[in-house]
Formats: sequence, structure tokens, C-alpha cells
Amino acid sequence: DSHSYQMASLYRSVGYHGNDLHLSPSLPNISLGRPPSSSGTNNSSPPHSESELRALEAGRMNMPHPHQAGVPYYPSVPGMEGELPPHHPAYISTQMKLMEESRSQGKLMSHVSPYNNMPPANTASPSTAETHPSRIRHKPLGRTQSAPLPLGHPFLQQQNLLLQQQHSQQVKQQIRQAVLHRAGMENVDEETEAKLQQEMRESREQDADDVIVVKESHMEESSSETLKPQQTFPNHPREAVKHRRHHHHRPLARTQSSPLVTFSNLPQQTQESDPTTIRYRYTTGLAYDSIMQKHQCTCNNNSNHPENEGRLHSIWSRLHETGLTSRCERIKSRKASMEELQSCHSEAHTLLYGTNPLNRQRLDPSLFENMRFFLLPCGGIGVDSDTVWNEMHTYIAARTAVGCVVDLSLKVAARELKNGFAVVRPPGHHAESHQPMGFCYFNSVAIAAKQLREKMKLEKILIVDWDVHHGNSTQQIFYDDPSVLYISIHRHDSGNFFPGTGSIEECGQNKGQGYNVNIAFGGLLTPPMGDAEYLAAFRTIIMPIAREFRPEAVLVSSGFDAAMGHPAPLGGYQVSPACYGHMTRELMSLADGKIVLALEGGYELTAISDAAEMCVKALSGDELPSVQEGELQRPSCAPALETFEEVLKTQAKYWPVVQKYLGTIQYSLMEAQKREMEEADTVSALASLSMVAGKRSSSFEQSEPMEEGES
Repeated sequence: DSHSYQMASLYRSVGYHGNDLHLSPSLPNISLGRPPSSSGTNNSSPPHSESELRALEAGRMNMPHPHQAGVPYYPSVPGMEGELPPHHPAYISTQMKLMEESRSQGKLMSHVSPYNNMPPANTASPSTAETHPSRIRHKPLGRTQSAPLPLGHPFLQQQNLLLQQQHSQQVKQQIRQAVLHRAGMENVDEETEAKLQQEMRESREQDADDVIVVKESHMEESSSETLKPQQTFPNHPREAVKHRRHHHHRPLARTQSSPLVTFSNLPQQTQESDPTTIRYRYTTGLAYDSIMQKHQCTCNNNSNHPENEGRLHSIWSRLHETGLTSRCERIKSRKASMEELQSCHSEAHTLLYGTNPLNRQRLDPSLFENMRFFLLPCGGIGVDSDTVWNEMHTYIAARTAVGCVVDLSLKVAARELKNGFAVVRPPGHHAESHQPMGFCYFNSVAIAAKQLREKMKLEKILIVDWDVHHGNSTQQIFYDDPSVLYISIHRHDSGNFFPGTGSIEECGQNKGQGYNVNIAFGGLLTPPMGDAEYLAAFRTIIMPIAREFRPEAVLVSSGFDAAMGHPAPLGGYQVSPACYGHMTRELMSLADGKIVLALEGGYELTAISDAAEMCVKALSGDELPSVQEGELQRPSCAPALETFEEVLKTQAKYWPVVQKYLGTIQYSLMEAQKREMEEADTVSALASLSMVAGKRSSSFEQSEPMEEGES
């Protein structure tokens, strides 16, 4: 009938035939979603040219006529544009109405779209088309309705984002479980870890531009209008989705904390600041890292171990409470390299106490034949009866302490910082080249001095050690080195106080003779030494020799176990916090103020916090409280006077400048200053008299020729 004829003509007019598909062994035969032809063969339908099909499709899809060109034209997928499919009844009825209107007008306008007013395309007559069956063209299969969505489509982007989030959550859960299972295990050696960090840094720099940014398209809902997506599709799928080329995640065994694992980096987070490019304020520098608090005995009972993590926590809390940390510049901490450690310690020592125990099986066992660990009474492990060893954390803390002191010293010497204080542990001035002892594993101050000599090319370095215990390691390392002057003021008691070294007669050897000064107090705490004795030592011995030496940098082994509050076995002296501040300020007058203090001993928390606060205030230029007047007016005790006299006589042959102080050791600080002022006044008065006498003699000589001329 008429209706079926019109339907068949409609299907034939759009040029899709059931059996006209090109059969390809590699591509599926897809019919663009059109309904199949009513018959198995339909060769009577008039074929259309490629240009005609293009015009028809362009009009139907509300797109401009592409004309004939060499590049194939790919219209948008109808399903994405929100149009009705060809088999929809509304679509068919619209086409039927159009054909009826064209017949009534006497024209065939089979190429006019009901959705726009585009001009009709040039069509070939059926007779002409029938004579050229080779011109039949079918729509390329790559853009059929059954083809996958473009990669830039919002639905795919949202789906990919959801998959990435789910994947990240799964990996995070796996890492948390692995880290909790192997808590605290850092089992990579230094070289491998450095390579991994460098590789991760390079990966982040390369992928800085490869981050997918998804913008949500806002859609307005209306009852009379269809939804219109607001997102613009990119020209090429690669512009929409860029795959990350490298995925370097830190291995699970290397993670130190599970909740803060990062899986992707925002562009502003990919640029890492290199330590060499950090701009520090020219002020006092502070070195500190909480990782050094993890070094503790496995018995977890601090009452058995005076050198514990509470020391650092107490000092750093005090500096923070007083606002000193905000006024100073905190440097970035790091672990000292093996080369730096071996500048003062043997290879076997550094490998045993400075590397991961889990990697030690790869080393030569003969290196560790003479090294033993001991079971302590508390149940923990130690290298001796006092020095505890924690398999997982001690080597990290010890190397970090050295790295902090070294970096702080280098920055002060390079004038990046004015001066500095290193809040570090474990201490270091007892650790000899091949043996840890006295809570110490690596001599931080000695290694820093070596690095200043090597990297900064300094010729003269002064090390002052005011820890109550003698720094046996520092003396041993520089005993024959004239470039490093080592001065130690400590409790000795004729060798009966730990470590037993540091007698007055130990002055150095070979070229280093005279560059080792020991102010070794005796007396067995009858009475204990206090501010008066320490200030007298600075006035008569330490400062005169230091000024004569003229150092280029000053390092201080700043142990606070001579501070008041320590029991006799740990010190027993009575030095006040104010005295530590004034001693620091005295040393700041040397080496153009380039001075670095490194924490050594000190175990009474309140005392060491007070002393550290005064030292940092002195370094920062704050006004210091005065020493008690009683200490300023008190002369040194008899055991101290004996020590001063012996030291001055011993060192006078190396430092003649101290000879004149031999007659002033019995004075208190105030009396000595008064006498110095009187002497200065006397000298100035004598100088003025000599100037007056010189003027008179010159005037007398000038007057004599005149008298002779008159006569």
C-alpha cells in the first residue's frame, strides 16, 4: 500500500541496505543501528553517491555540509548529541511529512533536515545513479553507534577517576598492613636509598604536567529543554587522558609511617626544594630531628638510663616555649655519609654502628671479630655497661646527630648562618676511632672539624669542651694536629673520674704539641666547682690562649653535666645557667662570631634546659642575667688554684701570653677586673705623662738656639 511504499522509499533514500555491507574479516559488520531491510536482497533501490550521503547525514545531524574533500568526514555519534534514533516512530513520521510536502510542491527535497534550514545538497537522479553502481558508499564503521565512547567523554573521565580513587585506597590499605607488620624496620642501605630518592625526584619532575584535571560540567535541568553537556571534548584522546609514565612508590619495607603515603603529586607539590638552594636568614641556626629520640634501650625503662630521649624533648620544648625556635632558623637534618664518618672512625666501626643490621650479612665477617654486644642488667643490649644499643634506631640517630652538627658548622662557616646550636643525641666526644663508649658512637664535633678543614679549607679551628667529662676521643683524634686547638675543662680527680684521661701533662705530640690544653680539676668535690672556678679558667687560660691562636671557627662540645643538679657520679659540680650564657658570649668574640655549640652530656632535665636556653639567648644576642654576685666576688677554691697554677706553668712554654696571669689566679672576677682597670688607668696615665714629657723636651730643644742667638 501507500504507507509501506513510503517507508521503503524512506529507507532507500538514506542509503542503508541490509545486504550492501562490506564484508571484512577484521571488522564487524555493523548496520549503524538501522532496522534491517525487509528483503534479503534489495538491488532495486537507487544508490546514492558519497557526496549525497554526506549531505544527508550533515543535514540530519545539524552540522555544516562538508562538501567533497580528500579527508573522510566523520559526523558525531547521534547518541551523544541527544537526537532521536532513525528507527524511532517520531523520526519516521517527520520524514514522511517532509516527503509529502515535497511531492505537493513538485520537488524532491530528500536532503533537507527537519532540524535546520540548510540548503539542499545536489543529488543525482535515480537513472544516473543506477548506471553507476560503483559509486555506492557506506558510512565508515569507525563511527557507528556501536563504537565505544571517545576517551574525552565526561562519563569515561568520571569512571576513570573513580577507578583511580578505588585503586589508591586499596594500595593504601596494603601499605598500612605491611608497615604495621614490619613496624620501624628501615632496611635499606644508604646507597640504595639515595638512588631511590633520586629516581622518585626525577619521576615527579617528568610527570609534573601529566596530572589529569577533571572539571565537572554543570547541567541545568528544564522540563521543556533537553540536557546539554557543558564540557568541551578535546581534539585528540591523548589530550584528555595522559597515562603516567612512571609509578615509583616507596617499597613497603622502607616506609616509616603508613598514614602519610603519597600516591600522586599536585603540580605545586612536585617541585622539591634542594637543600643547597635554601635561603636561610642570617641568624642563629638550630639543628634538631625527632628521629634521634628513637634511640633508647629495648627495656623501655628510662630510669635505668640517664642518657634517654627525654633530654632532647625537654630542651626543644623549652626553646619552643620561650619563642627562641621561631626567632632562629632551623636547618634541614640529614644522616652523615659514610665518608664523613670514616674521616674520624675506622671502616669496621662505621660499618658496624652506622649501617642497617639487616644488610650486615653482606659484609666481611672478619671486620667484626673483635666487636661484642652485652646483655645489660635491665634486659636490654649494650656495647658496654652504660651505652645501650637499639638494633633498629641507634645507627640512624647517631648518623643524624653527626649530620646535623656537620651541616650547621658548614653553614656557619659559609656565613649562611650567624652561629648555631645543635640539639642532638647520642653524644659523641667519647667515641674513639674504633670503639663506642660513654653513651657515644660517633664524634660529631671532631667530624665537623674535619669537614671544615676539607670542605671550607679552614686552617685554624678551636674546639672548647666544657662537658664535665674529658673528651678522650677528641683529644685522640687531634693529638698531633696543629690546625685544631683542643681545650677541655673537666673533672679529673687524678684519673679517678670517667674516662680517666685528660691530665694536665697531656699537651699533644709531634707538630701538635701545645695544641692540647687540659684544665683538669681535682679535689673530689670538696668543694665542688662552680661559677667562680669556671669564670677564672676562662679569664686566665682559655681566652688568652684562644685569642693568641686566632681561630677561623669555634666548635663547642657543649655538655651540661657540670650544671647544678647532677649527682656526684654524673658530675656533681655547681655551674649556673647564667654562667653558661656568659661563657658562650666570651667565645662569640672569637672567629668573627662563627661559633657552633653541639649538645654532649647533661642528664638532669631542668638543669640542661635552663643552660641550653641561656646559650641560645647568648647566641641570639639577648640580654643575659648576671651571675650571682656571690660567685663574682668569690675567689676560686684551693683545688682549682692548684690546677690553674699547674696548667699555666705547663702551657707557658707553648703560649707565653699566659705567663702574666700566673699572679692573678687568686683574685675573684670582680677583683681581677678592678685591678685590670687600675692597671689600665696607670698605663694611660704613664702614657700621658710620657707624651707631656716628650713635648717639654722638644720645646726645650727648640728654645736653646734662640737663647744662643740673643747672647
